[in-house]
Amino acid sequence: MIRVNGSDSDVRPGETLEALLQRLDVSPQGRGVAVAVDGEVVPREQWRTYPLADDARVEVLSAMQGG
Repeated sequence: MIRVNGSDSDVRPGETLEALLQRLDVSPQGRGVAVAVDGEVVPREQWRTYPLADDARVEVLSAMQGG
């Protein structure tokens, strides 16, 4: 089971980070977006080909401005 932002998901093993971001309606080219898998930040240039393992924990983070 792949967990995304702390919740169970229907993401299948082998799906790429880029495909996951598209499902979440997050632009892979968007500024202020970071992705970590199992606690390690994955460089943006790897998102297109980075496959997710069956037990992966994925966190998609977006920078927010405010105060």
